[in-house]
Amino acid sequence: MEAENRQDIKSFTLEELKEEMTGLSEKPFRAVQLYEWMHKKLARGYEQMSNIPASLKEKCKEHYSYTALRLVEVQESRIDGTKKYLFALADGNMVESVLMHYKHGNSVCISSQAGCRMGCKFCASTLDGLKRNLLPSEMLDQVYAITRESGERVSNVVVMGTGEPLDNYENLLRFITLLTDENGLHISQRNLTVSTCGIVPKMRELAKEKLQITLALSLHAATDETRRELMPVANVYSLAELMEACTYYFEQTGRRITFEYSLVQGVNDSNKDAGRLSELIRGMNCHVNLIPVNPIKERTYVQSDKRAVEAFRDRLIKNGITATVRREMGRDIDGACGQLRRRFLTR
Repeated sequence: MEAENRQDIKSFTLEELKEEMTGLSEKPFRAVQLYEWMHKKLARGYEQMSNIPASLKEKCKEHYSYTALRLVEVQESRIDGTKKYLFALADGNMVESVLMHYKHGNSVCISSQAGCRMGCKFCASTLDGLKRNLLPSEMLDQVYAITRESGERVSNVVVMGTGEPLDNYENLLRFITLLTDENGLHISQRNLTVSTCGIVPKMRELAKEKLQITLALSLHAATDETRRELMPVANVYSLAELMEACTYYFEQTGRRITFEYSLVQGVNDSNKDAGRLSELIRGMNCHVNLIPVNPIKERTYVQSDKRAVEAFRDRLIKNGITATVRREMGRDIDGACGQLRRRFLTR
């Protein structure tokens, strides 16, 4: 069978894999064995599957592709032990992922696309545009590869790396299904965060799934004018539409919305901006995550100073908004989304 016509075995659910095995004249229990090797034992290929007959391995190689990302580079922070990984996909595209250590456990931030077409002005991921969507297995294997490489259990997953997850909607849903499946790593939906720059129709579609994941909206401004300056998606969806979608998401799922707000000096970090943000989200069940913007050499944006960040946070809290400043991690390595991948591709 032609390689490009082969289906991706790691993206099948267990039930689908049982049907596939039946189609290959194999017993359904073989599907259970294969699934365990892929999603629990994190095998890098068929050759590691010791209880699978050679004849079945050959059938699988003929009919299915097997995703196993190749580790290209690892950077480790001397400050906090954060690790940034650069992986090569089978077609030569690159993606990056991050392992962060917290008191509550290890968190992995993964990419959902190779490149991005959203064009947010402070992000390195989008500088070369979108190459392609990642398969569910390519998202999964970032978690699996980091688990293998680090030897540590991953308890939280954040889909907040390169790419817009809701721009790869169907593959994202399947990734969530596989990641949280009790027959695999079985990571709780509540320990999964999906970030979006605000594609309103997809936010509403996701709400109807009634998942228990956390939705994080990249807000970054409290007026349409400033948001359009920072994020091209704001030319399509207004803040009013966004807030309605966030309210709808909470009504459908009961899950508190997280607003991501990158503070850029002189652009969105004034006392007046904090007041506008308070007015915009007042009364919503939400949490604001303030992020001092990560400087990238291709852009002129400057990080707000510490006093401005703290003043912004304090104004929100005074206005009854739950707000925290995100702990900066991996500042001595290519910390911002897309930096490591871009540096490697440029080199």
